[in-house]
Amino acid sequence: MIDRVGTTFSRLPVLPLRGLVAFPYMMIHFDVGRLMSIRALEAAMKNGQMIFLTAQKELKTDAPAPDDLFQIGTVCMVKQVLRLPGDNIRVLVEGRSRALVHQFEPPAEEGDCLYAEVEELEDYVYGVTERREQALVRTAQERFREYAAQTPRLSADVELTVAAGGEAGWLADYIAQNLPVDVGVKQEILEEMSVTRRLSMVIRMLGEETEILKIENEIQDELKSQIDKNQREYYLREQIKVIQTELGEQDTASEAEAYRKRVLALHLPQECEEKLLRETDRFAKLGGSNAEQGVVRTYLDTVLDLPWNQKSEERLDLAEAQAILDRDHYGMKKVKERIMEFLAVKSLAPELKGQVLCLVGPPGVGKTSIAKSVAEAMGRSYARMSLGGVRDEADIRGHRKTYIGAMPGRIIDAVRRAGTNNPLLLLDEIDKMGNDFRGDPASAMLEVLDTEQNVAFRDHYIELPFDLSDVLFLMTANDLSNVPRPLLDRMEVIELPSYTEEEKLHIAQRHLLPKQMEKHGLKKTQLVLSEKMLRAVIAGYTREAGVRRLEQVLAKLCRKAAKHAADGGKRLTVSEKNLENLLGTAPYKKDVVAKRDEVGIVNGLAWTSVGGEMLEVEAAVVPGTGKIEVTGNLGTVMQESAKAAVTFVRSRAQELSIDPMFYKENDLHIHFPEAAIPKDGPSAGVTITTALVSALTGAPVRHEVAMTGEVTLRGRVLPIGGLREKTMAAYRADIKTVVIPKDNEADLQDIEPVVRENLHFVTAAHMDDVIAAAIDFSQQPKRRRKTAGSPARGHAKTPAAPVMQS
Repeated sequence: MIDRVGTTFSRLPVLPLRGLVAFPYMMIHFDVGRLMSIRALEAAMKNGQMIFLTAQKELKTDAPAPDDLFQIGTVCMVKQVLRLPGDNIRVLVEGRSRALVHQFEPPAEEGDCLYAEVEELEDYVYGVTERREQALVRTAQERFREYAAQTPRLSADVELTVAAGGEAGWLADYIAQNLPVDVGVKQEILEEMSVTRRLSMVIRMLGEETEILKIENEIQDELKSQIDKNQREYYLREQIKVIQTELGEQDTASEAEAYRKRVLALHLPQECEEKLLRETDRFAKLGGSNAEQGVVRTYLDTVLDLPWNQKSEERLDLAEAQAILDRDHYGMKKVKERIMEFLAVKSLAPELKGQVLCLVGPPGVGKTSIAKSVAEAMGRSYARMSLGGVRDEADIRGHRKTYIGAMPGRIIDAVRRAGTNNPLLLLDEIDKMGNDFRGDPASAMLEVLDTEQNVAFRDHYIELPFDLSDVLFLMTANDLSNVPRPLLDRMEVIELPSYTEEEKLHIAQRHLLPKQMEKHGLKKTQLVLSEKMLRAVIAGYTREAGVRRLEQVLAKLCRKAAKHAADGGKRLTVSEKNLENLLGTAPYKKDVVAKRDEVGIVNGLAWTSVGGEMLEVEAAVVPGTGKIEVTGNLGTVMQESAKAAVTFVRSRAQELSIDPMFYKENDLHIHFPEAAIPKDGPSAGVTITTALVSALTGAPVRHEVAMTGEVTLRGRVLPIGGLREKTMAAYRADIKTVVIPKDNEADLQDIEPVVRENLHFVTAAHMDDVIAAAIDFSQQPKRRRKTAGSPARGHAKTPAAPVMQS
């Protein structure tokens, strides 16, 4: 509002200001960079240094037009012009008076400055008493002191100038000039002609700014207080770090936070997560010098290292899995077939849980080594734990962490080492576990191997439920009689028989010999071992169920070949001439059977832990008082079989043309050679019976016939075990015919193909069938035939029993 208009008109160059307002009688300086502003300065310097300064309405406007400028500005005098680098100019001007633009003159050319016809204005001071003016001035000074108290950055000169006071209009302009307020507010003060209203506006503005500053200062104080607190905590933490570093300790807080993040990242069930978070908080509260902190740290590391969510992707390609199993192991058809069945079911029903398999067999047949191949074939991680000699239940379930040196049990530790929650765990030698006053580990294994319970297996150390239902447990054992019955019920037993000679031959050719030659740095041409000589090595230098001793013998041959090569030789060929020089005298001889038919000598077949063997039985009848002698280091069962055989012969004496009183007038002696070796079992029953009949009738037994089977008092032939090994022994001994129980006919499918092709099998349901196949009554002495007559069913002309040739 303009209260009074002066009479002074001037045509002055216009310099638009951005973010700045010039007040009368105030010295201001600013930088000039726009071309039109530079032109305005140049025009002013040519015309008495007078220039009109007015603020532009929008700061973003680079080339303001008349409509972009305020109508009221300030006429100023240019006091100083200083050129700066980069075509900028710094200007110092002094305000003279307010002025009103009547008309803007647009520039004649692009880049020229604006001119304006301006009228200078005077302040309106009429109607204001001196006391009121003084009151306003004092109020303004008081408000300014309050404002200055909230503004530490305010210049001391400004405070002194305001405190000195002055004319009301000038004081209002001076205060407005030095307040950091919006351009629009300053423009309103510039346009106010009444000094009292102008000063009142400044007083209100000072009050508002003071309140704003108070709020800002409060905020700053709060922030500063928080920052100071944080800085103090940071400083203290840094000091703690330095102290802990000197003491060799770590930052407990950061370590606890790292544990907390690991716990939350696992997304465990609520029970597990809450338990671990409580342990983390407890760890954070314990001091570094507290021994309990180490216990909690070990516990958290152990639990968080468990594969709670890690699961290996199983191999569902059955052909590839079969190829891996066949690559690493020869034979073992039952094991391979069971694993392939599991993979097949898994491909159709992915939710199928883990299985519990137990491989039972003699030492050295590959029970332990096949576990790793099974894991690779299934695409699972693998971990092995030996149970041999374990006597403490805590070895399985772990120790409670309150004990010094506590640790998790072997099961949890094996899962941790495997790195997944569905590994293949090999529990080796499960039949070698013991028990004592500390507990029975076999009882602790009951929950581990129960697929219905191990979904929440709780180890004493971790004290949290861990899911073992996806784990495939594979156990090995040599003797199931040492495994408790409840534990055995949880297993699927797969029996691994001893290797036959043919299997050992293939294993040596495919695996053992190449492995040892590579281990000893030999090329294929530096050691020549033919199949014939390899068979000689197996037969003469090994007598075992597995192939460990065979591998040792082959390693010895490789060492001989290596020494031969080091001495300058090119090739070592193993032959019959140098075999004894290389390996020494063969400790085992081939089973030798009689080359002719003899009376009272029968070829039996026996099973041992290292395979099948020929078991010769001799029977002799001498005059005496009816005593029966059974010798050869025999067990109770075999002695009972001999008594049953004698009773059967007595019951069939007339049919066999034997003197019915033979048991009173003669002594019977049954002997098994190689008396240093213990012998037992019922399968020699038919062999003993045949030897007795031959000895009592004088008819010889065919030397190319071998037999096995249990006999009853009525002459029935009962089934036996170990047929696979027994038939292999017969094959090695060049036997032509083997008599087996009728009920074992189905087992012929499991024997080696080479054995089926070279042996003639006679299946016997009754002892008469055995006698007919084994005894040659055509060579019976005539003196015996006259008194005894013809046998009813045992005569050579009796029709033969059913046979199976394969």
